[in-house]
Amino acid sequence: MVKLTYYFVREKIMAKTKTLYFGAGWFNEKQNKAYKEAMDALKLNPTVDLENSYVPLDNQYKGIRVDEHPEYLHDIEWASATYHNDLIGIKSSDIMLGVYLPEEEDVGLGMELGYALSQGKYILLVVPDEDYGKPINLMSWGVCDNVIKMSELKDFDFNRPRFNFYDGAVY
Repeated sequence: MVKLTYYFVREKIMAKTKTLYFGAGWFNEKQNKAYKEAMDALKLNPTVDLENSYVPLDNQYKGIRVDEHPEYLHDIEWASATYHNDLIGIKSSDIMLGVYLPEEEDVGLGMELGYALSQGKYILLVVPDEDYGKPINLMSWGVCDNVIKMSELKDFDFNRPRFNFYDGAVY
């Protein structure tokens, strides 16, 4: 049974139907800040079904968060199960959202973006406002359908995703 929630947005009724795979780092202060800002914006966005979206940090194998227990980064069972669950998260989500920090390349996010592309997902990169316009990696830019500022995330209509260009350089 599918449960649909409806919201009044701009004098229209919109179904809250899109699920996201939330790709974002959490390994340093700047990543944590961007992670929190993006999550706060998504909570305000009426076109996102955040409850049924896939957030990797909330889906670590056996509930073991490596930001709290870094010793599990060396555990093969944890690593394999977490990796495969993340792939399932990408496959089962409607849209791939990547929180992108131009001056901090994230190999994990790069892999997630490439896998989402292979699965035919719409890919949206979100860049913190203070970093928007800074050069981004050609490969990350090449797979995405759109790049927006963090301040635009709360109003982005995930029911009507569109292609757009990035207003910055690529390298």
